[in-house]
Amino acid sequence: MGESLFIKVGARLATWFALASLCTVLSVAQRTTPSSSQDPSAPAAATPQETTPSQNAPSTQAPADNDKKGQVNGQEKTSGTTPAGTSAPDAPPAGTSKDRLFFALPNFLSLENGGKVPPLTTKQKFAVVARGTFDPVQFPWWAFLASISQANNSEPAYGQGWEGYGKRYVTTAADSIVENFMAQAIFPSMLHQDPRFFQSGKGGFVHRSAYAVSRIFVTRGDSGRTQFNYSEIFGSATAAAISTFSYHPRSTFVSTPTNPHLFIPSDRTLENAASVWGTQVGLDTFTIFLKEFWPDIHRKMSRKPRVQTGSTTPTPAP
Repeated sequence: MGESLFIKVGARLATWFALASLCTVLSVAQRTTPSSSQDPSAPAAATPQETTPSQNAPSTQAPADNDKKGQVNGQEKTSGTTPAGTSAPDAPPAGTSKDRLFFALPNFLSLENGGKVPPLTTKQKFAVVARGTFDPVQFPWWAFLASISQANNSEPAYGQGWEGYGKRYVTTAADSIVENFMAQAIFPSMLHQDPRFFQSGKGGFVHRSAYAVSRIFVTRGDSGRTQFNYSEIFGSATAAAISTFSYHPRSTFVSTPTNPHLFIPSDRTLENAASVWGTQVGLDTFTIFLKEFWPDIHRKMSRKPRVQTGSTTPTPAP
């Protein structure tokens, strides 16, 4: 039982902190493009000296006009240039981020200086959770955790060899996927709660630590009001129940070198489900704690100053 919990703890911790990917980023909806009332041919209405009927005028003025037209048209039509008021190609989906903890681990549901941001739609909630859950680094990480589980012979009913390893790999992946979607997509969508973490960034270490820990029990609703975090508490409980009672091993007999008929009790018990639930909530608490202080760590590592809420002045490059 203890070894099984150790592996579950590692799997949950990996889901949040060992993610890194080349994931496809959804585009933000384009804003309104520059008004078409601005006629690119306006430069043609030049001064009388420029419009004097001279044989040389067309050859000298036309290039300038064409250059200006090219600049305007280039903003609107050239694929290599981002139009004013639109998002860059690598911009994250609206209301989420493209941040990564320690420059590698997906942190897409955390916002610094969130303030009053529009709520995520159901589609956006599922999309951003899928981006983090199925991040390419997840797959080798699950393989690594399954290797540890195999070495420790956790959940011995799976046995050893490639068959046992395959079962442990699938179980590790399933635990991560089910918990992520339950606590961050399904329950938030049903209960109209916001799965994002809004960093405080105010006060001292104790104040910010207390704020981070409290987010396990307190969250923001889609209405913007503070609510009890039903999504985390009941979402993780549901995930623990599904994990424990659906695909984890039942009681069985296995053959070992010393005992050809060794009885292995079932992992599908209420005690095991409660232990998994408590482990998941504890790891989520630790995750949020790291998310609260990661922007400060990031700035110290990259030597960038803090961006104040509502500031529109870009930070000069070092």
